[in-house]
Amino acid sequence: MKPKQKILRAFFHIVGAAMIVNGIWMFSRSIDWCFHIPVDMLATGEPNGHLIRDVGFAYIVFGSALNWCALKLESRRAVFLMVSFFMVAHAVGHVIEILIGLLPTSHWWIDFPLVLFPGLILGVLAIPDVWTSLVDDSDADVPGLV
Repeated sequence: MKPKQKILRAFFHIVGAAMIVNGIWMFSRSIDWCFHIPVDMLATGEPNGHLIRDVGFAYIVFGSALNWCALKLESRRAVFLMVSFFMVAHAVGHVIEILIGLLPTSHWWIDFPLVLFPGLILGVLAIPDVWTSLVDDSDADVPGLV
């Protein structure tokens, strides 16, 4: 296994575990989560426990999927792409809400570490040539999807 693969697997396990922990917190203590997560959640409106629990389940599923992908990167690209789509779409949604004024501009910094940066990184990793350069075991330059 290449060192790049080891780093990618460790990254997936760390991000996946963080997503699972966040999802469990969202599910088990939805309103508490809203008031104690280190972001300005109240800028999005009144807390909706049902919605927070639903999103918590999504985080548990996607975090588990990311950990599962880490076990066999070569054959689980499709699952990784679904996780990436969720994280990129989540980040894009925040960017749009900031740009049109639904969220204050302070959210550029507030959302960066937990929403925008992960979406950016997973989005870049989803680019076929980037994925191939990190996951492919062969020395051949193979473009496209793995």
